Amino acid sequence: MTIRPVAPPGAPCWVDLWTSDVEGSRHFYTELFGWRAEEPSPEFGGYFMFTRAEIPIAGAMGEMGETPADNTWKPYFASDDIERTLQLAAEHGATLRQPAVAIGDLGQQAVITDPAGAVTGIWQPDSFPGFTVIHEHATPSFVAINVRDYHTEIAFYRRVFAWDPLEEENDGHHYAGYMDLVSDRPIAGVGDEDESLAPEESPQWTIFWQCDDVGTSVAKLRALGGTVIAEPTDGGLGRIAHVADPSGARFCLFSSKVK
Repeated sequence: MTIRPVAPPGAPCWVDLWTSDVEGSRHFYTELFGWRAEEPSPEFGGYFMFTRAEIPIAGAMGEMGETPADNTWKPYFASDDIERTLQLAAEHGATLRQPAVAIGDLGQQAVITDPAGAVTGIWQPDSFPGFTVIHEHATPSFVAINVRDYHTEIAFYRRVFAWDPLEEENDGHHYAGYMDLVSDRPIAGVGDEDESLAPEESPQWTIFWQCDDVGTSVAKLRALGGTVIAEPTDGGLGRIAHVADPSGARFCLFSSKVK
């Protein structure tokens, strides 16, 4: 387990779900991970939080007006100057989806589409730092993305979010891991193993949720109506299963080799 009072600038600090089935998602994730689904906030369009032992873990909301939910998870990266981060993002190939807006006294958020086409959030904290517990069962472990143009993507995150990742190349594939400064473990990654992407499909971030036992979590997910996209396998970082919730939102169940 790693406890961070606040994420350093550039690090993943929050994730949220845009779901077409709010009640179904509230049931699915509370049963799968043992979370509590807090009450929606009318002042924030029905947005609500999932908590674990009273600690915020993730957010979620349903359709926004006439805009249908796309059933995806989205990460937010921390910024200590959100307007400057947005300026840098625009200069280096991002498209603005939502300008910076204050969320009460919690902080400011913005949303961009990065050069690879991935929807990415930015969070400048005030009273709310985002998630503070990682690398423990039912908490975030890391976020990752595979893209077609690795070099452009990693250059973007270097320039905009000041990443200094560990990079490696193996059999023609590239990977960059952004390390958590507290635990010295990966917290975000960019790779170019994009074989699973359809020709017109835009890459998207995947949230890896830490599990004590991936097999047990996969069995529970199936019983709750989720889908297993790829069965559990052992990789360089640990055991991973690619899955989706009943509405189609994809994520990974992950058990790290590092305890």
